[in-house]
Amino acid sequence: MVRYLQRVKPLYVRRTCEIRVVLSVATCSCALAAASTFASSFSLRVCAQQTEPAAPVVVQPGAPGKPTRVLPPTMKGTLPPISPADAQFMQGMIMHHAQAVEMTALIESHTDNNDLMSLGARISRSQSDEIKFMKRWLASRGQPISHAMPDMRHENVSHENMSHESMALMPGMLTSEQMEALRKAKGAEFDHLFLKGMIQHHGGALTMVKDLFDTAGAGQDAELFNFATDVDSGQRAEIRIMQNMLERKPLKEKR
Repeated sequence: MVRYLQRVKPLYVRRTCEIRVVLSVATCSCALAAASTFASSFSLRVCAQQTEPAAPVVVQPGAPGKPTRVLPPTMKGTLPPISPADAQFMQGMIMHHAQAVEMTALIESHTDNNDLMSLGARISRSQSDEIKFMKRWLASRGQPISHAMPDMRHENVSHENMSHESMALMPGMLTSEQMEALRKAKGAEFDHLFLKGMIQHHGGALTMVKDLFDTAGAGQDAELFNFATDVDSGQRAEIRIMQNMLERKPLKEKR
């Protein structure tokens, strides 16, 4: 029995030590995991605090020799005052663009010229978008979208004729007679009338831009300036395209 115990005792002691080692390792692992969790949680809180956006600060520069002033966050910016010529330009260009869109709407049913269809789609899309921009620009500045309609002498004038009467005031716009001729034309004749008419129309837009910038105090608004210069460059490019189309396919005018 004594010999048996002598053989078993070392084994028992060894097993006990192994269990203690395992328990110690497990305890250390739990402690490390808890410490890691705590550190991660603390780190996340610190990062969250560091990444919170700071409140914007608006500083108004002072006059020469005067200190700057920090404006309160409740203060709202105001748009700079506009020239009456600015609003008149936008109002007139809305009407001007509207006739161009009306002209392009005739293309699909009046010609099968693919080049003209492509050009018309481009003009219609760009000028429709620009009409929306001009309306937003005027509305944001408290300006009416359109000019006041002129007084009509006869009560039986239709809305369509009244619209053309007012729009004819804008440079380059087609007269009622020109629009009627365009509606009646088909095929090659339509192509010719459309290109000639749209070149005239675009030329009027260039005149409007020039008149704007020639007016003292006008065209200083940044958005208006960028828009007007885009109109000028874009319509000059389209005029060249249309002139090339006329030269490639010369069409005989009706006698």
